[in-house]
Amino acid sequence: MNQEVTAFIENLNPWQVEVCGKLRRMVHETIPEVEEKIQYKKPHFLKNGQFAAVISPSKDALAFMIMNTKELDIPKGFEGPAERKWLKIREGDSPDYDLLSQLLTQASGTL
Repeated sequence: MNQEVTAFIENLNPWQVEVCGKLRRMVHETIPEVEEKIQYKKPHFLKNGQFAAVISPSKDALAFMIMNTKELDIPKGFEGPAERKWLKIREGDSPDYDLLSQLLTQASGTL
């Protein structure tokens, strides 16, 4: 795991640290060969040099973005254009990590 990404996550709000940690582990389990780096001031996850997912924190939320979603059937609750969708997660939310993993598996399958 990239130390720059670790340091970035550790400097977030406590609830964001916990959720980011779970999201990060989920991405690594879903895409074992994933590379991670800080780009555009947020953690990006790449497969074969192409963006697969992004964690984008804000003051009161986290957005978990999945790239390459144009061909996927995305459930309600996600935002964004056809080629990338994100789920906004706020303090106290319980995201469905299994669903996120399934969507990420499908989206990253062609990368």
